[in-house]
Amino acid sequence: MDRRRTAGRRPAGQQRQDVRARWRPIETGPPPSGPLTPCHNRAGHLVSEGMTNSEQTSVLITGANKGLGLEAARRLGEQGWTIFLGSRDEGRGRAAADKLTADGANVVMVPLDVTSDESVADAVRLVREHTDRLDVLINNAGTSGRAIAPADATAEEIHSVYDTNVYGPIRVTHAFLPLLRAAEHPRVVMVSSAVGSFAVVTDPQQPSAKMHELAYSSSKAALNMITLRYAHAIPEIKFNIATPGEVANRKFAATDMNHHTGELTVTEGTDSIVRLATIDADGPSGIFIDRLGPIAW
Repeated sequence: MDRRRTAGRRPAGQQRQDVRARWRPIETGPPPSGPLTPCHNRAGHLVSEGMTNSEQTSVLITGANKGLGLEAARRLGEQGWTIFLGSRDEGRGRAAADKLTADGANVVMVPLDVTSDESVADAVRLVREHTDRLDVLINNAGTSGRAIAPADATAEEIHSVYDTNVYGPIRVTHAFLPLLRAAEHPRVVMVSSAVGSFAVVTDPQQPSAKMHELAYSSSKAALNMITLRYAHAIPEIKFNIATPGEVANRKFAATDMNHHTGELTVTEGTDSIVRLATIDADGPSGIFIDRLGPIAW
């Protein structure tokens, strides 16, 4: 066993208790900063002490031309971060970047198809033209598939969803590891879903328990496990999982993916994402949260 990786680490059960003890539910407005002290950076932007160094914090967000990704970009841009806005559709990506730039954010549009090794490699080269490190990676790009019933689902259907929801985050994370490792306090946020939780899907009171499909839910369960394995194997980077909802209240955010049927706003949906993106160096790794706090696996 590597003593360097285990020295000073608390038992997993105690870590989970500590996380719950520190957690404060988000009611309205921006996510809470916990013990961090508000301050302003050189550009006059409100930031949290301990989360950024003297340079602008940088973040790459995949699938950021709309919905949760775009809203996360807007919120982090307001904090003075440099936003690398990943978008498979270049036209929509540039339109989104132009809008954020007009509102004062520092944005670089990055053409990025997470299902393509070549596109991901090109994205790394583009980001390297602007920075020698990446502070935060938010793997947000995802697809719901066609919600085909288990009896009718084929391997081809499953593969198409996994290519974006599972292989995509692996492609992007692997490619950007060198830039993440160059950062003083790197974080990776995986945007998952409550339907990836066994506890949620086996609860008959949860709407997802009645959502009979294979591709999307199993892809998010796989993403959750992948994130945990990253967190255990690469302790110098914080790897955490966010779901854009409130499991206890059986609510989810309104997005294009669910035809805007959710009860939470897109801003509320990004609370968990922004919270994990802005954790400090002493924050947790390997946790699964919604906007109210940690949720069961």
